[in-house]
Amino acid sequence: MFAIVKTGGKQYRVGPGDQIVVERIAGDVGAEVALDQVLAISDGEVNALGTPIVANASVRAKIVQQPRGTKVLVFKKKRRKNYRRKRGHRQELTVLRIEEISRGA
Repeated sequence: MFAIVKTGGKQYRVGPGDQIVVERIAGDVGAEVALDQVLAISDGEVNALGTPIVANASVRAKIVQQPRGTKVLVFKKKRRKNYRRKRGHRQELTVLRIEEISRGA
């Protein structure tokens, strides 16, 4: 069984027991979260496609970590104008372990 969920503006294909890294979701380590934007569910024979989401479907996940990603350097330069800007960015992430996929009623 698998589902396609949307969180943080991205889509992920998940199954029970999978670990995914998504953009930061508020919550403590060990807390359970529900991903309600389920775009599709399949269990082998029966497929459900949402328009745009599957009604009453949800994916239950547990927060494993709240790390930060690697640093990305942003460097801007305009030649011959003595314009240089150097900035860094570290994305805040959440590691989720998928517990259960619920089709709903």
